[in-house]
Amino acid sequence: MDQLFATFGIDWRLLLIQAVNFGILLGALTYFLYKPLIKIIDERRAKIAEGVRAAEAADQRLAAAKAESDEIVGQGVREAESLVAAARTRADEKGAEIVRNAEAKAEAVLKEAQARAEESKRLAMQESEKEIAKAALLAAEKILAAQ
Repeated sequence: MDQLFATFGIDWRLLLIQAVNFGILLGALTYFLYKPLIKIIDERRAKIAEGVRAAEAADQRLAAAKAESDEIVGQGVREAESLVAAARTRADEKGAEIVRNAEAKAEAVLKEAQARAEESKRLAMQESEKEIAKAALLAAEKILAAQ
């Protein structure tokens, strides 16, 4: 084996020292670089996982808030529809009352007009009777005066 190392120009003591140096360097890099790097990566992974959980929780809260707002809007629409229906009902009732009042006034005006017409007719008849009585008296006077 010494001959093989000598053929390739390798000094086994140097090789051994380099192996020990490599081991020391590997140990130092593991202790000072690899472990802190793994720790930082784990912390970032934990922060990312926490961020994902927070985002999922926010999505759930958003969905719940959306459902609640949809329910509130639906309830508002239903209340508005009921208010509109109640207003329409009141308007219909008011309109019917106005029509009834107008019909009652029209009927009262019609009755009053009929009463006035009857009164006018009665007065005209009285006048006619007076005129006829006067005419009859005049005729009787003329007949008596002519005799």
